[in-house]
This record gives sequence, structure tokens and C-alpha cells, in this order.
Amino acid sequence: MRKLKLQVHISIDGFVAGPAGESDWIFNGASQQPVIDLADSCDTILMGRKMSQGFIEHWENILDKSGGREQPLAQRMVSMRKIVFSRTQTTIQGRNAEMANGDLVATVQALKQEAGKDMIVYGGATFVSSLIEHNLIDEYNLFVKPVALGNGLSIFKTRKPLVLVKSVNHENLVTINTYLPG
Repeated sequence: MRKLKLQVHISIDGFVAGPAGESDWIFNGASQQPVIDLADSCDTILMGRKMSQGFIEHWENILDKSGGREQPLAQRMVSMRKIVFSRTQTTIQGRNAEMANGDLVATVQALKQEAGKDMIVYGGATFVSSLIEHNLIDEYNLFVKPVALGNGLSIFKTRKPLVLVKSVNHENLVTINTYLPG
């Protein structure tokens, strides 16, 4: 059975974005290699409608430009199957992108039964919160950035016991904590 892995950038005070969804604090010059390594263990990206609106076009534009340090990650993001969950949107543009409009729990459980590598979810915050609420995340990869936001969007709406299985500091710019459900 495939696992659903979460990879999310999070501030030291537990926010995944600023109050209005700001994410400028995420990109602090850290190498993308840890993101690439995690992506290489997966073949499918799950995301909510809101995140898909910028994510798909962003990575396709980077891939279509030649060169640049983001090319290796862009190749992975574009080539992977992307499933966009929405209650309202029924079509999606983008390479290897498809819509899922059915029941979230049933759809994710069915995807876990498919052959292939693991699946990964990057966001958005509301979508990830729903996955957490329904106990659908099998591995939490929290990329903790050395910044306190003071206020913002959280993915945890209730208490969630987790077990830390790995913690790696990368270039003093991010600490990657990997947790399993407790």
C-alpha cells in the first residue's frame, strides 16, 4: 500500500503561511535537494484547488525556461501525476493534472491501493487540514524554517499526537523533522 506523505514548510511557531497566505519567508536560500529527495520517493502529488492555481503554472514555466537552479525540481513537479481536489471546479489545465471531485476519504484511500510509489501533498493549508482531520497522512515531513511569524495559517486544528522518527538540520536554514502518526 502506498503512503501519503506531507511536506510542508512551517515556522518555528507553527504556521505554514502568514495571515493572508504570505509565503515569502519560505524561500531563504536553502538547497532544494531535500525537497528533490522526498519527491523522488513519490509519483503522485495531491493538492487542493487553491494551491493548484499557482503551483502547476509556476513549475511548468520554470521547466519551459532553459537552465537555472530550479530545473531539477521543476522536472519532477511537472512530470509527476497531479490530482487536484475540489468540490466546485471540474476541469484543470496543466501537464499530468487531473481533477478529483468525489469524497476525499474514499478517493485518497483508493489512491493508496494503486500500484506505484508513495504520494505527496504540499498544500494548501485548508486541504492539508482536511487530510489531517481524516487521519489520511502517513508521514509528516515538516521543513521548519528559523522564523517566527506571530500569526498565520495553521494546518493543525486539534491535538495530533506524532512520533519523531528523524530530524536533520540542513545548512542551518531548515530543520527537517519527520514524524509518523502517534
